[in-house]
Amino acid sequence: MSDRLPPLTALRAFDAAARHMSFALAAAELNVTPAALSFQIKSLEEHLEQPLFKRLNRAVELTEAGRTLAPGAADGFQTLTEAWRATRKLQDNTSLTVTAGPALTAKWLAPRLYDFARQHPDIDLSFSATLRVMDMHRDDIDVAIRFGYGPDVGLYSVPVRKEWLTPVMSPELAEQFPTPESLTRAPLIFDDSIAFLRPPCDWATWFRAVGVQCNPEHGTHFSNADHAVDAAVAGVGAVLGRRAMIIKDLQEGRLVAPFKIAIESTGRFRFLCLPGVEERPQVKAFRDWFVAEIDKTAHISEEFDIIPVEDVPPT
Repeated sequence: MSDRLPPLTALRAFDAAARHMSFALAAAELNVTPAALSFQIKSLEEHLEQPLFKRLNRAVELTEAGRTLAPGAADGFQTLTEAWRATRKLQDNTSLTVTAGPALTAKWLAPRLYDFARQHPDIDLSFSATLRVMDMHRDDIDVAIRFGYGPDVGLYSVPVRKEWLTPVMSPELAEQFPTPESLTRAPLIFDDSIAFLRPPCDWATWFRAVGVQCNPEHGTHFSNADHAVDAAVAGVGAVLGRRAMIIKDLQEGRLVAPFKIAIESTGRFRFLCLPGVEERPQVKAFRDWFVAEIDKTAHISEEFDIIPVEDVPPT
């Protein structure tokens, strides 16, 4: 039997039918008639000299040959699609798709994007705000901004400043709790999105850093950092806020940081893309803008005594 591949159109018809387990749905996906799709699959079966589907009254089933061919066909078309998409992007210098966490997008990126748009009106920017670690080969993503540790195997990575955390609250609430000791009686907000950090950057750690023995367990918990910060703005309580999440609210007076002691986490944001993609004009422009925007507020760190979390005395 010859190893010569059958026509690509016939393999594509088979792949669609195997995914949908329906000739009608596969035909609709490929924008052909069911008769045309059936003809393509029949020609493929003749080329292979064995059936790929069992034709039932109202359904189809894969034969053993069909089950053997289906995974390879699906992988092959996925690989071909990725290669085609990557090749087309080589000529695209005007569109940019960025993924970042919902909290960073809401609290840091979105309020600043007008500046990037003003500087680069020719770039069409799209955002995917998700906590899912997207596959930059498969998900049509140009740039990822991620927080944590990595590892970022096989990616171009630009690490930026580590995140520090300090208690923030509404100005009204700050008047009621003027000292770290009094804060032990305050309503506390917990940002559970950073529970993965090691050593922990939680309320108990911050209290130890300022010499107060307190291991709070009760309060309002949020799974998203931006929700925790928004609750603090609304006066619900004090939150141990990350720099990137609180900086704009601090600058505009919605929050205050009355205690100028912060703990520095071991996690950090990283600017990520596939190797070589960093040289594309729109990616380079976004990287340079991102780093410059972070540098604009670097001076605020000088207002705090920042203690690396590794230096905080253990319990």
